[in-house]
Amino acid sequence: MHIILNNSSMTPIYEQLMDQIKSQILSGELAENESLPSVRALSGSLKISALTVKKAYDRLEEDGFVVTVHGKGTFVAATDRQLALEARKKAVEDEFSQVIEKAKAVGLTQEDIREIFEILIMEE
Repeated sequence: MHIILNNSSMTPIYEQLMDQIKSQILSGELAENESLPSVRALSGSLKISALTVKKAYDRLEEDGFVVTVHGKGTFVAATDRQLALEARKKAVEDEFSQVIEKAKAVGLTQEDIREIFEILIMEE
């Protein structure tokens, strides 16, 4: 498992970890029933707190991406890839909704929001 964390990012470390593990599961890089590194091993190799790794693993389990078996470890869950993709789309929709609400709160119109979105998407 290859993980790169950006300490200067505004995204919390546990979310960066979750996102990368999810991506590896969805791409097939991490196969169903494959064992993930232990919390202690991953925290040691990434030089981050074990609590951060535990939080990421717990959230991944809540989202149905992994299963933890007490005394055996954490494993990639047998998932429906389409269902997992829908979950990611829903998360993006939720983030867009939050951003739109913030934009409206500072007085931007729908047209202002569309214009900003168009500018940002063209930069990609």
